[in-house]
Amino acid sequence: MRRLISPVTEWFAARGLNPGEALLRAVDNLRVHKLRSALTMLGMIFGVGAVIAMLAIGAGAERQALEMIDRLGLSNVLIRAREMRPDELAEVRKKSPGLSPRDAIGIEQGVPGVDYAGARVRIDPYQVWAPGGKSQAKVYGVSPRHAELARVTLAEGRFLSDADEQVHAQVCVIGAAVRREAFGWETVLGRDLKVNDVWLKVVGVLDSGSEGGETFQGVKIGSGSREVYVPLSTSLRKFDRDPLESPLQELVVHLKPGTSPRVAGALAGALLEKLHGGAADYDVVVPELLLEQSRRTQRLFTVVMACIAGISLLVGGIGIMNIMLASVLERTREIGLRRAVGARQVDIRFQFVVEAFAISLAGGIAGLFAGVLIAKLVAASAGWPTVVTLFSLLLSTTVSAGVGLVSGIYPAVRAATLDPIEALRYE
Repeated sequence: MRRLISPVTEWFAARGLNPGEALLRAVDNLRVHKLRSALTMLGMIFGVGAVIAMLAIGAGAERQALEMIDRLGLSNVLIRAREMRPDELAEVRKKSPGLSPRDAIGIEQGVPGVDYAGARVRIDPYQVWAPGGKSQAKVYGVSPRHAELARVTLAEGRFLSDADEQVHAQVCVIGAAVRREAFGWETVLGRDLKVNDVWLKVVGVLDSGSEGGETFQGVKIGSGSREVYVPLSTSLRKFDRDPLESPLQELVVHLKPGTSPRVAGALAGALLEKLHGGAADYDVVVPELLLEQSRRTQRLFTVVMACIAGISLLVGGIGIMNIMLASVLERTREIGLRRAVGARQVDIRFQFVVEAFAISLAGGIAGLFAGVLIAKLVAASAGWPTVVTLFSLLLSTTVSAGVGLVSGIYPAVRAATLDPIEALRYE
């Protein structure tokens, strides 16, 4: 730091300039014209605040997108049964039985690079009840490896096992919200939970961190906090379902390392088209493509917000230039007097440039607080995560200071070129 400061100090000293004295004069001038200075700073405050809020919202959106994609699995491919109207469903069932375990076997055997395919089926519960209360939970039948596929973690107990799947065990794993609503804060492991007319024994509780958003880029992502998981075989054998519904609601295809999700998704789609007789009753979702789409949307959002912030900074710079030109007229006699007692043109230029810089810097610092406040208000009111980074603070402050310097150059040159004799006669 000393090596950096020393050449700068020497540069000013070689030209007979005193930055400290110029800055003190600038601060005194701002203090004398408080209201005018405050109004001049507004453009910089809004511009800097917009830059910080924009970057904070963008960083928060990117973090949320990464968390969502992590839940889906960046290296996975999702096959989901398409939601259709009853009349459409009846027509489609003439060609295709819907998403079924046969599709999972076909994908595992027919698509190169597939490790395994985990299945999930939705159960429509008309009651989720326990002696301690009721819950508005969603119930799913899942394969034993669902915890690995969906990246869920357990707070208590265990997840469903292969043995549960083989014997169609009446056991379940519940989310944190289901536990609170149905059992309160009592011990739940080994207790019974009734889903429709089937009694299930609780063997595990999901961690509260499994809560998440409901959709991402139009793709539904459930919140594990309000879900109940039962073995897939149990859901197919012991719960009633509409015969027109697809046997499975979702297949999560886990790929081996090095396998391209795009290629695997295209091959899986081609295979399902043959297995389903050409019926489009499923959707192939590639999380990797969703992440790219999310980033493209964020880039577009960033460009738009950057333009808005840039316009605010430009308006702020014009305001600074305008007020500095007015200051030149007000202080014409002062300029003439300083020139008469020996001040050089470079001294006058430097003084006005420092004053413009002081205005922009003060506006930039105030804009920092405004930007952080806006980011927090967005996070609190819209539920949108925001992340204020050191880079955004440094960038916005640097840009505001640069705008102030540029805006002060013309007024400074104009002040320095005034004729001393004419300046002293100016009224």
